[in-house]
Amino acid sequence: MGLIHIDLFTTLDGVAQAPGGPEEDPVGGFEFGGWQAPLFDDVVGQQVGAGMEGMDALLLGRRTYDIFAAYWPHQGGDIAELFNRIPKYVASRQTPTLEWEGSSLLGPDVVAALHDLRNKHQNIHVIGSLDFVQTLFSQRLFDQLNLWVYPILLGSGKKVFADGVVPTNLRLVEPVVTSPNGAVMQRYALVDGTPAVGDMSAMDQES
Repeated sequence: MGLIHIDLFTTLDGVAQAPGGPEEDPVGGFEFGGWQAPLFDDVVGQQVGAGMEGMDALLLGRRTYDIFAAYWPHQGGDIAELFNRIPKYVASRQTPTLEWEGSSLLGPDVVAALHDLRNKHQNIHVIGSLDFVQTLFSQRLFDQLNLWVYPILLGSGKKVFADGVVPTNLRLVEPVVTSPNGAVMQRYALVDGTPAVGDMSAMDQES
């Protein structure tokens, strides 16, 4: 059974809107498109590349798909070769024309469609696609969450964890990696159950 990885770049206050460029996603009058660029360094690049090892399918929301489809077919390099070669699946409430070679529309029943994808692929990556990611969070339809957290605060913009998030347990699966510019890479696996609660005052009495 294949794994679904969610890959996101976020600020310290959880904003993940338009990290790549000013025109990426200006919805809501967002003024900080491209906020990731000044903080990108070699360690970030190395970790991004390492995280793509074994990727054999992309699962994207419609907006992210349009951005990728307009850019990656015209680029060279390892990432472009990978993205152009592997199948691309698009989550959309519409029936868009998908011109990027290897692209197809995800079925309307997300749970069933993702079950089928897990049977076809080993490592399915969701990159960006914030609106679609909220559906995955709300249904716990993912296996690993990969977060690059950058040392800036923006205050407004689309957040990684919006209203659809449900109580969920995660486990850090490898040591945290930090970059020279202060970005922190955290990789978490989804685990069973919901967060437990306790009483810290009882612990104080025991000590």
